[in-house]
Amino acid sequence: MSRKLPLDPISLEINWNGLKSIADECFLTIMRSAFSTNIKERHDHSTAIADAQGRLIVQAENALPIHLASMSGLMKFILKQYGDTIAPGDMFIGNDPHVAGGTHLPDINLAMPVFHRDQLIGFVANIVHHADVGGAAVGSMSGGLDEIFKEGLRIPIVRLFSNGVLQDDIMRLLLLNMRLPEERKGDLNAQIAAAKLGNRRLGEFLEAQGADYTVRVFDEIIERTNRRMRAAIRTLPNGVYEFHDVMDDDGAGTEDILIAVEITKNGDDILFDFAGSDSQVPGNFNLTFNATQSAVCFALKALLDPDVPNNQGIFDAIRIEAPLGSFVNCVTPAPVAMRANTCQRVVDVVIGALADALPEQVVGAANGANTSAVFTGIDPLSGKQYVYLETLGGGMGGRATKDGKDGVQVNITNTSNLPVEAIEMEYPLRVEDYALIEDSGGAGTHRGGMGIRRSIRPVGHMCEFNGVGERFRHQPWGIFGGTSGAQGAFHIETHDVEKVSLTSKASRVKLWPENIVVISTPGAGGYGTPKNRTKDALRQDLASGKFTEDFLNKHYKNNT
Repeated sequence: MSRKLPLDPISLEINWNGLKSIADECFLTIMRSAFSTNIKERHDHSTAIADAQGRLIVQAENALPIHLASMSGLMKFILKQYGDTIAPGDMFIGNDPHVAGGTHLPDINLAMPVFHRDQLIGFVANIVHHADVGGAAVGSMSGGLDEIFKEGLRIPIVRLFSNGVLQDDIMRLLLLNMRLPEERKGDLNAQIAAAKLGNRRLGEFLEAQGADYTVRVFDEIIERTNRRMRAAIRTLPNGVYEFHDVMDDDGAGTEDILIAVEITKNGDDILFDFAGSDSQVPGNFNLTFNATQSAVCFALKALLDPDVPNNQGIFDAIRIEAPLGSFVNCVTPAPVAMRANTCQRVVDVVIGALADALPEQVVGAANGANTSAVFTGIDPLSGKQYVYLETLGGGMGGRATKDGKDGVQVNITNTSNLPVEAIEMEYPLRVEDYALIEDSGGAGTHRGGMGIRRSIRPVGHMCEFNGVGERFRHQPWGIFGGTSGAQGAFHIETHDVEKVSLTSKASRVKLWPENIVVISTPGAGGYGTPKNRTKDALRQDLASGKFTEDFLNKHYKNNT
């Protein structure tokens, strides 16, 4: 017999942490079992638990905010498509943003239903960014792909396991369409292992607590999260707030793509209206609605209550309107591979809109991008193809009380920068330089963070480079008088030859061993007027080597 749920805060906190520990253990299982550096070193994956309605209950501590709405979307698609036919031992796979609740095709979703004595209780789910899923460009990370069909293999919601049995024909179909089938199989097996572990752990939780008790815990977690988020919203002054910003370009000829938001707040009701944003574009920077939802929920949570749990309660507290077919709510066959860059800009416009209302919480614009680099070629030692994929960090915006962080992933991404040792051990590439870029942070009372410079050359072979950058034309803006951070850039250096600049959407650039690709990521905007920075802080700036004396004299000549 199920025990009656005591809804006291202590019991709920214990159970919440028990569920969270399951998601965290699944996250670590993927990280420790995966084959690719993008997962085992950079941790570009997420895990979660959802209830029988597909509502997100808990997300792992180190999961990525950009995956928040996607995993919830996956479960709801599963329920809609398979309904009462879902059985113990099933495992579902999908990635398509238009028909499977995905974010973009490299992010492959897995979900496994959890039963207790023939009753569907919920799902354990995970999502992994795979280094390649086929398509017209390696890693699907090139700018300018003009339809989703070119971005890789589209996976609708299908059963990968049925009643505990692997559907081998499905697995073979997937792997046949990927350039590195052994690596992809290794990463998929890591996802499968994590799902099975999560199923077992949640089953143990159910045996200990009972089904009725667990379901009531799920409901209470969502309800309390919703109440807490609405209480935070009430602290924001009532009113209408507006802001807009632009993307550099889509890699397919469209420049200065507008993202505009109008925020209307009244009591605990808040509406984000993106009606002023541009229509979807030919290039692959469009957002599906769930990606926009993830970015908005993250931004508001970060500004109002950073410690509130990530679950359905946040979604239910926030209303979003975005015209169908717009840049932030695209429809098929719009390409979406580089949607992370656009999500970063959605976060920026929310911060910009609420700056005057929340001056202590906002920051200057961050590097505003997910500067992407993909190197591919044939390893001269093994004779096998390789794909090195990375999204590099940059500057974080200056804050009300301190400087922005240097060389980090910001906002909706939560991945690491790949260590030099891992690159040179795994791939026939040499990192010639890896450093923070001096003078790249915007000046301010609290300066913006530095961008990163990474210089890479192929060793003993010719390879191809694909790079996608944002904030390469439009610098990250400062706030309350802070100056803009430096923009990013790609260029090639060859011995005794002047450097050659590349576009911000560089595709299939051939590199020989004498070539070095230099990737410079954007800095970030400063916070507050530069003249208010203390002399001690300026001395530390000069001693750190992050700023030149000329830069400091230019921006802080009237400093007190």
